[in-house]
Amino acid sequence: MGAKKRLLQRAETLLERLAVLLPGGTELPDWTAHAFRWRRRGDRGWLQAVPAPHRIDLADLLCLDRQKAEIERNTAAFLAGRGANNVLLWGSRGTGKSSLIKAVFNAMRDRGLRLIEVDKDDLIQLPEILELIRDRPERFILFCDDLSFEASESGYKALKAALDGSITATPENLLIYATSNRRHLLPELQSENREARFVDGELHHGEAVEEKISLSDRFGLWVAFHPFSQAQYLVLVHHWLARLGNTSETAASEGREALERAALQWALRRGSRSGRTAWQFARDWSGRD
Repeated sequence: MGAKKRLLQRAETLLERLAVLLPGGTELPDWTAHAFRWRRRGDRGWLQAVPAPHRIDLADLLCLDRQKAEIERNTAAFLAGRGANNVLLWGSRGTGKSSLIKAVFNAMRDRGLRLIEVDKDDLIQLPEILELIRDRPERFILFCDDLSFEASESGYKALKAALDGSITATPENLLIYATSNRRHLLPELQSENREARFVDGELHHGEAVEEKISLSDRFGLWVAFHPFSQAQYLVLVHHWLARLGNTSETAASEGREALERAALQWALRRGSRSGRTAWQFARDWSGRD
């Protein structure tokens, strides 16, 4: 009897593993949600509703006036059915690229804007996502965070086709917003620069460089993010401390000087004066007795 029980348990385990691999039925999205994640299991993917998206306010993104104006303008035009571009937000880490996309979504979600987050590894299923939303009345931002590729990765070609290059038109109710620390999204090698040639006084890149530029070039709008100055970093520190209800140290000049000295030392240890570093310092400082 014990042998039969063990055999049945092994059979059930095997069936569970096979169920993961076999194609399942299409799971209809909850279109009442405002934000979604694309989930994948084997060859099957579906839109999973996000019941509590990250609530970040545009007013919390200081020292980014130019970047905010560009993204807000482009997104508002998209919602109004006017001309708008796919956007590549690139630059230094922790400077607010992802936060700006989420903040604009929060500001405009009541006007019909929806957000779909897709991992880089799942971009191979981008055609399925596009077909799923093609006839929907909502307007979607497809959000790819921290994007970078090796040239051999399959998602690289799927993204190129979706941006511009496939025989199938990209749905008019979708834009792609991607963030990256690299402007060209692919690793650049010193040896590739040796392929460059001057022709009639003009610089022409080699084939390897042209291939790497071609992906980022398909984003109609590039928005650059640069490291914050010391003064900007301290503005962010004081802003987040005020948000966390910690203003006692800034009342007296001595306390303010000690706080700013600690904030600068924190940034020095992290090797970054960024909005993320300021937020992390403020949380640490506010958590002290």
